[in-house]
Parts: sequence; structure tokens; C-alpha cells
Amino acid sequence: MLSLVLPKGSLEKATFELFNAADLTVRRASDRDYRASIDDPRIDRVRVLRPQEIPTYLEQGLFDLGITGRDWITETDADVVSLGELKYSKATSNPVRVIMAVPNDAPWQTVSDLPEGVRISTEFPALTERFLAKHGVKARVVPSYGATEAKVPDIVDAIVDLTETGSSLRKNGLRILDTLLTSYTELVANREAYEDADKRAAMEDIALLLQGAIRARGNVLLKLNVENGALQGVLDIIPSMSSPTVTPLAGGEMHAVESVVAKHGVNTLIPALKAAGARDILEIPISKIVD
Repeated sequence: MLSLVLPKGSLEKATFELFNAADLTVRRASDRDYRASIDDPRIDRVRVLRPQEIPTYLEQGLFDLGITGRDWITETDADVVSLGELKYSKATSNPVRVIMAVPNDAPWQTVSDLPEGVRISTEFPALTERFLAKHGVKARVVPSYGATEAKVPDIVDAIVDLTETGSSLRKNGLRILDTLLTSYTELVANREAYEDADKRAAMEDIALLLQGAIRARGNVLLKLNVENGALQGVLDIIPSMSSPTVTPLAGGEMHAVESVVAKHGVNTLIPALKAAGARDILEIPISKIVD
């Protein structure tokens, strides 16, 4: 039913891991293969292409559904429908930023300080031109096809580039002058395909599975038993998404308690629950959380 295009490159591994967690495992002959498949009746064609190309291909109707960044949607000014942000990226769950950076020893403190004719290298020429025009800066924008940070200061005076943690900028002796855009990865669709009721329902199903897999990250299910007299003490300690599930056990002297909790901190939570009277404590991984 749906033709799907996924990003190749820095987002590739994280995207495939997300689809696997959502029970939409992507299969292909090799890592270099641009053709893939997903064993799901809602998806009949899968391609793996550069994320900067994906918004345009979706707008043109070459694919129904795809994953790309808000940065490339903005750069290409593509008319696509967003089914929501997918808060994952190649290193963290944080967004990436499109930033302007200059050498640490550069005299400029704001974008408006940039002199006329300043040379700026970037993989986002359209976005950069619009940003500079907004600030009244006349610059020479030089398209970059990789290794943008390495071009300062010998080839250009400044860059506009993506950063997630900022470590590479610091390593190359650069500091951020301004942020042009904050960008999450998004699930986006061709507008005509989205207006088809059957295709839209399939798209929303896939979005539900992906969001459920993302929401489950960093959480585990705790299950435990506790005697009636210690129940309130355990409930006072254990966190939950809404409230713990409490079920009386046969015999009437104990309760079973279940709760979804953050993985971070469970190493101190379990001993505390044990000390409060909990026993038979199980920590269970979670694949998806769907409201």
C-alpha cells in the first residue's frame, strides 16, 4: 500500500534500530543496498536514500511516506505533511541544531557583526541565504559537500552546519555565533497520499508503532509482591506513569504491584523497595508504550 523512504548516512543505524523496536524490521541484502523490505502488509516498497533528497521526492509523489529532518524540509521548502516528530538522532534523543560557527579568535560576536563579503561554507545554502537576508548581511555562501568544519579558516571565514553535542566544533576550534534552526527527525508524507483515507490510516498505524517504541526507551516494567501491611510503604516509594497496578493475590495476605519506571535510577529503587517490604521483584524490558 505505502512506498517508504528511509534516510541513509548518519541517521541510518538509529532509524533501523527504531523500526526494529517497532516490529517493522528493515531487511536488505547489504549495507550498501538502496532497496529494502519490511514484512508488513501496509508497506510494499522501501528505499534508503540521502535525507536531503527525501523531502523533494515526497513532495513530487515518488514516495508516500518517509523520514527526514526538519532541517532538510526547511532547506528544500518542500510541501509535505508532518505526522509528528520522532525524537531520536544519531547520538542522543536531543534535537540537532543548524548553527553558524566562527573561529574562537574571530572578532564577531553576533551575526550582524559579519562584514560584507564574508565567506560562509554550508550544506544548507538556501536556509543560510534566507537567514543572512533577515539580518541584512551580504555574504558569499559557498555550497559544501562534506567536511564543512575543516574549511575554516583557510577556505572560508565561517560555516553553517549541523551539531548535536558541539564536540566536533570545539575540537576544530570553533564557537557558535547563532542558531538558525532546531531540528528533530520527522515522519512526513506526500500530501496527496495523506488525503487518501486508506493510506492515511496505514501511515497513522506506523506512526503509532514508532512513537510507542521511542516512548518505551529508558523505561522498564517492575513487578513485585508485597504483604498487605507493607503495601502503602511500597506505593509511597515506587514511581509510575499514572498510578501503579495493584492486584490482590490468592489467600488475601499479599498484593502484586506493577509499575513502569525510568531505567535510570532503578539501581537504587530496587533496594529501597526491598527494604520497604517488597519481594519477588522482576525488572522487565519494554518494547513499546502506547497510550
